[in-house]
Amino acid sequence: MEKRLVLAGFGGQGVMAVGQMLTYAGMVEGKEVSWLPSYGPEMRGGTANCSVIISDTPIGSPVVEDIDILFAFNAPSLHKFIDDVVPGGVVIVNSSLIEGKIERDDIGVCYIDATGIAMEAGSAKASNMVMLGAYLGAAGNMSMEAVYDAFLNIFGEAKIKLWPTNEAAIKAGKAAAEADLKK
Repeated sequence: MEKRLVLAGFGGQGVMAVGQMLTYAGMVEGKEVSWLPSYGPEMRGGTANCSVIISDTPIGSPVVEDIDILFAFNAPSLHKFIDDVVPGGVVIVNSSLIEGKIERDDIGVCYIDATGIAMEAGSAKASNMVMLGAYLGAAGNMSMEAVYDAFLNIFGEAKIKLWPTNEAAIKAGKAAAEADLKK
């Protein structure tokens, strides 16, 4: 099994953090992983995306051209990468910022109100964690224990007090994706 993911949005949305968490969680679960960031010169508001590969076998290149799962945090990112999603792939759409529906009928789509769900979980800043949870609901191939280990590794002990809110956001995102895919 090899999953090729692209996470894309504006700088400041937590795209890179989620990519790092997925990569680290995959490593915790004994997978081969790669993380390749790409971002503009702006720190916030500019473009930001990263490619993540999680595989059972060694990875030849960190470059993702054929996307299995696309995280579209904003509309420009959706438009940039939608054509690279393989038939049978999945797009996780942040419907808080992206209006309209995807017209392709050969892929699965999860429409996730990431900001609304994050606010219900306790913080609008956790919308990236909602998107991470949506991945868990759509792909179902990563444990919460691995995600917790990744959170601790990426954010450190100083941020562990933020875990309960982030955990709630991840679980709510997972439930939202599972419900949306059943439609």
